[in-house]
Amino acid sequence: MKKDFNHLVSTFKSSIKTWDYFVNWNKVFANSADLEIVLNKLNYLLGKDDLRGEFYKLYESNPDIVKALPVLLAVRENNLEIYDKVSKESEFYDFSGKDNDADKYFEFLDKSGLAKLFQRDGVKNLVDYVIGVEVGLDSNGRKNRSGTLMEEIVGLFLEEFCRQNGFECIPQARPSKIKSKWGFDIKVDKSERSFDFAVYNPRNGKIKLFETNFYNGGGSKLKAVCGEFRSLYDELKAQNIDFVWITDGLGWHTAKRPLEETYNHNDYVFNLNMLEDGALNELSW
Repeated sequence: MKKDFNHLVSTFKSSIKTWDYFVNWNKVFANSADLEIVLNKLNYLLGKDDLRGEFYKLYESNPDIVKALPVLLAVRENNLEIYDKVSKESEFYDFSGKDNDADKYFEFLDKSGLAKLFQRDGVKNLVDYVIGVEVGLDSNGRKNRSGTLMEEIVGLFLEEFCRQNGFECIPQARPSKIKSKWGFDIKVDKSERSFDFAVYNPRNGKIKLFETNFYNGGGSKLKAVCGEFRSLYDELKAQNIDFVWITDGLGWHTAKRPLEETYNHNDYVFNLNMLEDGALNELSW
C-alpha cells in the first residue's frame, strides 16, 4: 500500500456517533423503574397547598419516599453532606430509608428547592420527570461511549475480515491472554498492556496487534500518543509482530507534525476511510 499522509489527514471523520451514542435507553428506563412505586407515592404531594403537613402524613406511613429525593435533584448518591455557609457546619442526610426523621427530610426538601417542584405550577408526574432526569444524567456517559465507539466500529471490520479469511480475533488482548490462546510470549513496555485487538493467522502462525482511538479535540495527549505508538511499533517489530494503529478524528489537525512523524515511521497507520476502502486486505497476512 502506497503511503500518502495527505490522504490520511484529508479523510479524517468529524464524527463517529452511532444511534446508540445519544442515550442508553435501557439504563434510563431501568433506573426510573427502580423508583417508580416511590415516585408514584410522591405524586400525591404534587399541587398540595399544605406541603409540609401532607409530607409528614405521607412519610409517616411511607418512609421509603425519601429514597427518591436525590434523583429529583439529578444526584446519584444516597448519602449527602451539605455544608451550611451560615453556621459553617455540615449536615448529613441518609436517603437509604434507615433514618426516621421527617423534620430533617422536609428541611432537605425545602432548602434544596425541591418544594418548588411540588407547587401547583410544577410538574404533573414525577415518573415522567425522573425519566427526563435520567436522560440528562446519562448524557454524562457520552464521553465514555465515544471512547469505545471507535473500538466497536473497528471491531466490526475485523470480525468480518477474520470470518472471511479464517483468522482468529480477540478484543482487549492482554499479553497473558494472547500467550494462553496462541502461545505468543509478547514483551512490551507495560507488562499488562491491553491491545484493542489481536488477530492471528493459523495458517502461518503470524499475529497482528491493533490499537484504535478517535480524537475530536486537540491537546498534548495526541503528541504523547504518537510517541508511545512509535516506541510500541519498534518493540513489536523486534519480536516479528506487526502493529497496526487505526485512528481518526479532526483533532489530529492540531497535531499533524507528530502524527506525520509516526505515520512515516510505522508501517501501518490507517483511518476509518482507509478501512472502508479495503486497507485490511492490503496488509501482509
